[in-house]
Amino acid sequence: MVSGYKAIENGVVKGYTAIQDGVVEGYTRISDAFVKKFLMRDGETLEQTKARIAREEEEHHCG
Repeated sequence: MVSGYKAIENGVVKGYTAIQDGVVEGYTRISDAFVKKFLMRDGETLEQTKARIAREEEEHHCG
């Protein structure tokens, strides 16, 4: 009986993890596409753009 519950538990956890990974991956793709289309400056890479935005946000919040 315990092994049956353990198999169900493992299946549920695997299913949840797969859904979570899919959602995070989808969000990341959408976010990256938005940054590329609307926020990226000429010559910047995606990583450079994200770093610039983070710095600007930090400056904005710190004064």
